[in-house]
Amino acid sequence: MKQAEGKVLMGKLERRGKHPLKSSLVTGTVTAVWLMLQTTLATPPSMAQGSPRESSGLTYSALVQKIQAGEVARVEIDPVRGVAEVRLKNQPKDSAPQEVVLFGDSNPELIDAARKNNVDLEVQPSTDGGTVAWLITHGLLAFVLLMVLLMFLRRTTNSSGQAMSFGKSKARFQMEAKTGVLFDDVAGIEEAKEELQEVVTFLKKPERFTAVGAKIPKGVLLVGPPGTGKTLLAKAIAGEAGVPFFSISGSEFVEMFVGVGASRVRDLFKKAKENAPCIIFIDEIDAVGRQRGTGIGGGNDEREQTLNQLLTEMDGFEGNAGIIIIAATNRPDVLDSALLRPGRFDRQVQVDLPSYKGRLGILEVHARNKKLDASVSLETIARRTPGFSGAELANMLNEAAILTARRRKEAVTPLEIDDAIDRVTTGMTLTPLLDSKKKRLIAYHEVGHALLMTLLKNSDPLNKVTIIPRSGGIGGFAQQSFNEEMIDSGLYTRSWLLDRITIALGGRAAEEEVFGDAEITVGASNDIQVVANLAREMVTRYGMSDLGPFALESGNSEVFLGRDWMSRVEYSEEVATQIDQQVRTIAVRCYAESRRIIRENRELMDQLVDMLLEQETIEGEQFRQIVGQHTTLPEKQLMAAKVS
Repeated sequence: MKQAEGKVLMGKLERRGKHPLKSSLVTGTVTAVWLMLQTTLATPPSMAQGSPRESSGLTYSALVQKIQAGEVARVEIDPVRGVAEVRLKNQPKDSAPQEVVLFGDSNPELIDAARKNNVDLEVQPSTDGGTVAWLITHGLLAFVLLMVLLMFLRRTTNSSGQAMSFGKSKARFQMEAKTGVLFDDVAGIEEAKEELQEVVTFLKKPERFTAVGAKIPKGVLLVGPPGTGKTLLAKAIAGEAGVPFFSISGSEFVEMFVGVGASRVRDLFKKAKENAPCIIFIDEIDAVGRQRGTGIGGGNDEREQTLNQLLTEMDGFEGNAGIIIIAATNRPDVLDSALLRPGRFDRQVQVDLPSYKGRLGILEVHARNKKLDASVSLETIARRTPGFSGAELANMLNEAAILTARRRKEAVTPLEIDDAIDRVTTGMTLTPLLDSKKKRLIAYHEVGHALLMTLLKNSDPLNKVTIIPRSGGIGGFAQQSFNEEMIDSGLYTRSWLLDRITIALGGRAAEEEVFGDAEITVGASNDIQVVANLAREMVTRYGMSDLGPFALESGNSEVFLGRDWMSRVEYSEEVATQIDQQVRTIAVRCYAESRRIIRENRELMDQLVDMLLEQETIEGEQFRQIVGQHTTLPEKQLMAAKVS
């Protein structure tokens, strides 16, 4: 009976494991556990305590005859052990009683014979407590074995499920979006919001567009630098649309096994079709959408098959009615051309760095949960942070709040805002240097930059100059307040670029004019690199040299692993020599100009250095007032002084 039950149990467990190897393991484990349980539970207490003692030749029938013959003095029956202890009349008192094995539980012949012959008869259980111990011990053992078996079966089932779902999509699915982000929480990118608002409206009220024959776009590609809010926009779409929302990263499609990524793409679109209309958001699509069949080492079969499947699902033989794919990337130049054609990604929404109004809106959003002092002006902060992305602005306000808590203040003040901006742009403040030759040399270097920022006609005004060191090996810096319109539009004039190069060389020029050629340091290495890049772009890209108004290099000349083996040279060796000569001419002329200005204002520079060594930081307004007392400021700098 028990063997039949064991076979039935093993059959059920075998049917749960589909893999042959796993089925054999389960079968072996079940068999071993079943045999152990069967052996343990089938062992009676009497056998667990050992076999009874020898009966010394006295059998059950012989015992009955001796009772009837009057030779027995006492009989003590132990029903648990199944024996009777017999003491004969002629047996010595110090000898042990004889044991007779009984048959059955009642033994009526023995009891009847003992009563008729007046034999002292006593029936009592064994005084040994082994029965209870046997039950407890073997019950615990059976429980432990069953728990081990269940754990093994659960682990086997889980591993089998993971193996079967290896090619399934890892997209996170939200039937009703719960991102907690709406379009009101996204600021600074109004044009992108308007484009995506149409997508949301189409999903909610498609009849407004279908009435005039409009079709819903199949794909929207969000393009922009890191930190501009592309992923935040996707979360806002999920919060506004109220339709099923699938979100996945492009890197989650690609695996080391060929075909897995394509399988995940098929599974993702299968789920999306079942829940249409819906939105699929693919973050960092360049991880899977790079150009096919090119680059160092050839193509990548897994990634290319995944991309092929994605292209087919977006616009292949089968239509995907009601499915909108939204993707984000900061590298649109590496994407495959088949992915960018109309019918797949119909729209490319540019998410650029925010303008002044955009930065102000972003600051207002992130300042909702910050306790700001009444003296803090978000308009001033927005004007001081051209070129900041939304993520950098959020990080700046968070750093200001951290500094406020560290300084045990109740609200964020303009001082914490200034320190936070410096920390985000230049690094963490370190312990100021002691008064030494190194500190004086750094002061002359930074004042050289600041003085040229103030005296040059086309330069942006100075914000502040400091010699407080920062993390990353920065001994000090001179910071400008750049023209927002020029930075946002990217329309740099030739005069502005030349003044920019002259300012970058001001630190090296101050070192050489004050300490001599033998005492110049490597502190200007980054400035010289900036000069080389700007001068080369003026010659090869902007046509601002004697070579003529034409471009000799493309905007991206670096090796791209997804496209070319090496960057292409677009000019001859003779032209390359002329380019090098023009770059050197621009750098030498600007360096000579910076040395001339510093040499003519040497007395003013010494005064500014002494003040900087004493204060360690000079604000731009104070710096311009001192310079204005000794020389005439250009018109642009006079306007900056009036505004400040």
